[in-house]
Amino acid sequence: MSLGADRGDGVPTSNKGLLVAAGICLVIPLIGLMWVGSYAKVDPKLWGFPFFFWYQFLWVIICSVLTYTAHRLVIAARRPRPDRDGDR
Repeated sequence: MSLGADRGDGVPTSNKGLLVAAGICLVIPLIGLMWVGSYAKVDPKLWGFPFFFWYQFLWVIICSVLTYTAHRLVIAARRPRPDRDGDR
């Protein structure tokens, strides 16, 4: 199964801007969760849960959305694009 049009050297063409956007989507959770000092606290509580716990649980949902978005961006980046210069 081919992921995109072939350049002739076996490497599929890709939209580098979309691939960068996908990479950013994957880096955001790393930054949000590795900066522990920003969420290592008890207050504010949400339904009795300390901030530390509900903040991390919120990131489970955010990570899922961002990973799905990155997946869709990579698929879009690998789609064959029409040749603007015509057939060569």
